[in-house]
Amino acid sequence: MKTINFTWWKSEHFYLGYLNDYPDYMTQGETKAELQENLKDLLKDIESDEIPYIRKTEALFVA
Repeated sequence: MKTINFTWWKSEHFYLGYLNDYPDYMTQGETKAELQENLKDLLKDIESDEIPYIRKTEALFVA
């Protein structure tokens, strides 16, 4: 099991959010639990290369 950070907020009718490593890809849910499930599904799609042109962030160590 791994931990993935996400950002979320509540609008009038939905919980909206995105995975912090992939802020270009938002999703929503009627409840926070549904939002979390949708974020898990989104992560599966991203990791399986279902979505093209994924921007990724990474640390570069320079001596």
